Amino acid sequence: MKVLAVGGGGREHAAVEALFRSGSEIYAVMKNANPGIIARSKEHLLCDEKDVERVCAFAVEKGVDLAFVGPEAPLEVGLVDALEARGIKCASPTKDAARIETSKTFMRELVERHGIEGNLGFAHFDNAADAEAYLRTIDHEIVVKPVGLTGGKGVKVQGEHLHSFEETMEYVNEIFDQNIGGAGVILEEKAVGEEFTQMVFVDGKHIVPLPLVQDHKRAYEGDVGPNTGGMGSYTDSDHLLPFINQSERREALAILQSIVDAMAAEGCPYRGTMYGQFMLTVKGPKIIEINARFGDPEAMNVLSILEDSFEAVCFRMATGSLEGDVRFSKKATVCKYVVPRGYGVKSESGHEISVDEDSIRDCGAVAYYANVDMKDGKLVTGTSRSVGVVGMGASLEEAEQNCEKALHFVKCDAISVRHDIGTRELVQRRVDHMRGLRSA
Repeated sequence: MKVLAVGGGGREHAAVEALFRSGSEIYAVMKNANPGIIARSKEHLLCDEKDVERVCAFAVEKGVDLAFVGPEAPLEVGLVDALEARGIKCASPTKDAARIETSKTFMRELVERHGIEGNLGFAHFDNAADAEAYLRTIDHEIVVKPVGLTGGKGVKVQGEHLHSFEETMEYVNEIFDQNIGGAGVILEEKAVGEEFTQMVFVDGKHIVPLPLVQDHKRAYEGDVGPNTGGMGSYTDSDHLLPFINQSERREALAILQSIVDAMAAEGCPYRGTMYGQFMLTVKGPKIIEINARFGDPEAMNVLSILEDSFEAVCFRMATGSLEGDVRFSKKATVCKYVVPRGYGVKSESGHEISVDEDSIRDCGAVAYYANVDMKDGKLVTGTSRSVGVVGMGASLEEAEQNCEKALHFVKCDAISVRHDIGTRELVQRRVDHMRGLRSA
């Protein structure tokens, strides 16, 4: 089958590798020259992924049968709607359905309107003065988010990033002054617990779960520093996480199914991968974010161990025929992102980077290219995450060790890695944190 793959990051490279394993003939569109995607593609087009007319013209010219759109920005401008209008089936959500991510207010109000479990208290404002007046009336800690898209980097939490009323208002004013996200600010109740990611495949009605993943947003080891798009993530061999049980996972899945049902009832059925980011609290899972795509880096964890044909899964999502399970290997995975030095504050970009893919595979790992580009025949770093390295193994410990061994084969003079992701010490800290909350 001819498949259009849109996007040039690590998440999209992982999807393209899964499509390639399925036997797809891949036609890729991306704004950067991702060498991993180019190597697996029959043809590729370098252009702005939000250039709807150009992307559609390429797809029609190549006669593609099916499309997979990786990033959220092309979804927001209606790329899927335009492709479907030209008769191309899409395993990604329409512009209306993508509002579950592109408008945090839409998501919270949908969940509230339909009485879905797991919502948090929230208030949305289109000016700083009203936000300030609201903040003076509450006596609990909150999370400040731009309403629109920020590439996963716009969230600031009281008690972690914001340590006073003045700091909170400074960030609220920054959101409005710089038009971050472009749609106002949402102030949400702060949930206390452990975050986890439950992604599902969706065909408009049915959901099929993927293994649970835990992402690490903070830039530096020990979970400190600024929020980032994600420094790495891990899955366990039983597809749960060490601090969560099957009952709690079922609660999260029930929330996602209720959201899919609500969207269908409101005339914007959801098709594609849905990303549920939850906080496991002593009162069960609470919704932190719902995204209209795979997580990045979480896609690299789960797609590396996908046993079924990803092309077939995408076709079933696009055509409303997704029933039954999707199989994943009973392996643990640990992903650690190689990022440019200074990432999270001010990245040093343009440095040459080399990746020995064969040696990485010999370590029981795989590398996915992300924000890199080809300049004068050399692979160079961009301003965002460079290469995701995923170690796999029968246990979490083995997967983490394989990842560490593989990282030696990514060479660059100006990179950084969070080496603590997936380690016994950090995972145990998560378990102890949750145990302490429950006992209290």
